[in-house]
Amino acid sequence: MAVDVLKRIPVREQDPKVRATNFDEVCYGYNKEEAMDEASRCLGCKKAKCIEGCPVSINIPAFIAEVKEGNFEAAYDVIGLSSALPAICGRVCPQESQCESRCIRGIKGEAVSIGKLERFVADYALENNIMPKKAEVKNGHKVAVIGSGPSGLTCAGDLAKLGYDVTVFEALHELGGVLAYGIPEFRLPKQKVVAKEIDKVKELGVKFETNVIIGKSTTIDQLLEEEKFEAIFIGSGAGLPMFMGIPGETANGVFSANEYLTRSNLMKAFNPEYDTPISAGTKVCVVGGGNVAMDAARTALRLGAEVHVVYRRSEAELPARVEEVHHAKEEGIIFDLLTNPTEILVNEAGWVAGMKCVKMELGEPDASGRRRPVAVPGSEFVIDCDTVIMSLGTSPNPLISSTTAGLDVNKRRCIVASEENGQTSKAAVFAGGDAVTGAATVILAMGAGKAGAKGIHEFLSAK
Repeated sequence: MAVDVLKRIPVREQDPKVRATNFDEVCYGYNKEEAMDEASRCLGCKKAKCIEGCPVSINIPAFIAEVKEGNFEAAYDVIGLSSALPAICGRVCPQESQCESRCIRGIKGEAVSIGKLERFVADYALENNIMPKKAEVKNGHKVAVIGSGPSGLTCAGDLAKLGYDVTVFEALHELGGVLAYGIPEFRLPKQKVVAKEIDKVKELGVKFETNVIIGKSTTIDQLLEEEKFEAIFIGSGAGLPMFMGIPGETANGVFSANEYLTRSNLMKAFNPEYDTPISAGTKVCVVGGGNVAMDAARTALRLGAEVHVVYRRSEAELPARVEEVHHAKEEGIIFDLLTNPTEILVNEAGWVAGMKCVKMELGEPDASGRRRPVAVPGSEFVIDCDTVIMSLGTSPNPLISSTTAGLDVNKRRCIVASEENGQTSKAAVFAGGDAVTGAATVILAMGAGKAGAKGIHEFLSAK
């Protein structure tokens, strides 16, 4: 059958009514024939703008050309030169605002589905046990990586490929950072994808130690002076949740999205076989409009609640991926837009009994370029709910910076580091990802991990 080059090959998904009741992956991805047909839509641009839009600079036309010919292992080798976590990026990376937004095919038709092709290639490699290329010779240098999230895994993998002896220290009992605790199973399967991608990093020779809290179990200075690590990359993420500071936020039944998702994703509260307490709620309000808010809302829905997303701007300003908003609406999430909470009502037993809100309208643009929401006088009303999930962003935990002499932080408690190479104010210490930028995307954290690995390599090569 001839392929319409102007339109994407559709991707098969679970029916919305069915998937709203389970935690199985929503998207099924392409099969071989579909992937080859979609790859045939690529123009193979010599000066490919899609590469410019990729934070880890994957040679996109080259890997797609291999998919088009059915050379899936060769396609994986191309991706592997730039990305340590393609099965993860193919699922959660915002391709529509990065590589796909630059796709020339998208000028007169629909952009090539680069993300879904990356996922297909990575899944093919997982299913067929295709491993990344190891370093042939170790170089004798010893490097520590703090955190096993996307920035830490990327930095560790890149350094291992260069021959470094790398040890990753993780504070939690499971590896993966935000990939394990922050993103729901229905978007990113833990055993099928995350654990297997981490196994590939282990295959490169990277060692992992869990239950090590830097700043308590040991410190950056001890790793450098006593453990004789020659350089350190801090990729500890941003796990400290933010709140609004409105009355009633300390009531029972108020969660940060971070806690709610951790209880479900890492501690398996969604699985009745696990004894993990969670106040699932029967009517849940999620405050915020980002990807984490969509994850929390869709998780609460699957736990049996009626769910409202409360966001103070309009749909056009929602920071979440268009795909996530679309999926949330399909599943039955209710969006209360141009709405801002002013108080959480509390009953005599100390539990949430509703949320007082005010309607908003958009005024002049603020510093972010988005129109500033302004309260409409006399528009107060109450949303009936028994659970509130605050999804307003996160900041880095100050434990590492407060226990490390000479490490500069900014007013948001983020570590100050070079965007180009991750170098901090402290000699031999590099940093990247959410610990530097505050909460951002997985792929941007990976880009920072690559920059940190490059910086460490240049630093140690010059010694």
